[in-house]
Amino acid sequence: MDEHERLAERFEAHRSHLRAVAYRMLGSVSEADDALQEAWLRISRSDTSEVRNLGAWLTTVVGRVSLNMLRSRTTRREDPLDAQAPEPVVSRADGAEGIDPEREAVLADSVGLALLVVLDTLAPAERLAFVLHDMFAVPFDEIAPIVERSPAAARQLASRARRRVQGAAPVPEVDLGRKRAVVDAFLAASRGGDFGALLAVLDPDVVLRADRAAVSAGAAEQVRGAQAVADAFSGRARMAQPALVDGAAGALWAPGGKPRIVFDFTIRDGKIVGIDILADPELIGELELAVVDD
Repeated sequence: MDEHERLAERFEAHRSHLRAVAYRMLGSVSEADDALQEAWLRISRSDTSEVRNLGAWLTTVVGRVSLNMLRSRTTRREDPLDAQAPEPVVSRADGAEGIDPEREAVLADSVGLALLVVLDTLAPAERLAFVLHDMFAVPFDEIAPIVERSPAAARQLASRARRRVQGAAPVPEVDLGRKRAVVDAFLAASRGGDFGALLAVLDPDVVLRADRAAVSAGAAEQVRGAQAVADAFSGRARMAQPALVDGAAGALWAPGGKPRIVFDFTIRDGKIVGIDILADPELIGELELAVVDD
C-alpha cells in the first residue's frame, strides 16, 4: 500500500466523525458531503508526514472548508431565510435494509434540528468557533488560524455564540452536569495530591496552555501529556473554585472575590483534553463568570 492509499484509508476511518462536523457546520447533508469531497481533494495533495494527530488535523481541514462554504452561502444568499432551514437526517425506523450507515452515524452524533436552526443565525466565524470547540473539543489555538484571529479572539467568538445558543436553545443540562462532575473530580484530586485520580480524568494527550500573562507570572506556556499535566497540578489547586466560564464548566482563583486566574477546560468523552490558564485581566473582564458550589 502506497502513502496515498494509506491516507485514503485513514480518511475513510474518520469519515463519520468528519461528516458530523460538516453537518453541524452546514445543516445540510448534501453540503456536508460536498465539504468532505473538497476536504479530501485538499488532503490528498498535502504532505501529512509531520502531522502528529491526523484526526484533529482532518477536523480542522473540514472546518476550514465548511467555513468557506458558509461565507460563500452568505454572500450568495437570495432566498428567504426559511428556505435555508437545516435538512433533517432521515432514516428508516423499521430496520429494513438500505439504511445508509453513514447517515445513521451523523444522526446519532448530531444536534437537534432546533439547535441547527439557532446555529444558522450565527456569523460563520462564530459558528465555526462554537462547533469546533464546544462540540468537538478543538482547542482555540487550532481554531484561531482558521478564522484568522488570535486564540483569545477565537475564544470570544465561541463565547458570544454560546450565549446566543443557550439563550435560544439551551444545551442539555445533563451534558453540563457531566462536565462539571469531571472538573470537580479534577479539582478534588489536585487539592488532595491524588496523582492516580488526576490521571483518571485526563486524556493521555491532554494539553495545558497558559496565556502570556500567566507565563509572565511563572506558568509554563505549554505542557503535554497526562503525566506531565498531573504533575503540574498535583497538590496545587487548593484555592481554585468550580465556576461557569461563559456557561461552560471551568474553575477560577478569585482572592478577595476578584477573579485573577481562570481555568478553561475542554472535555471530550468524560476526559479533559485541554486546560487553558487565563490570567490576562482584559480577557478575564470579558468573560461571564459564576462561582458554583462544590
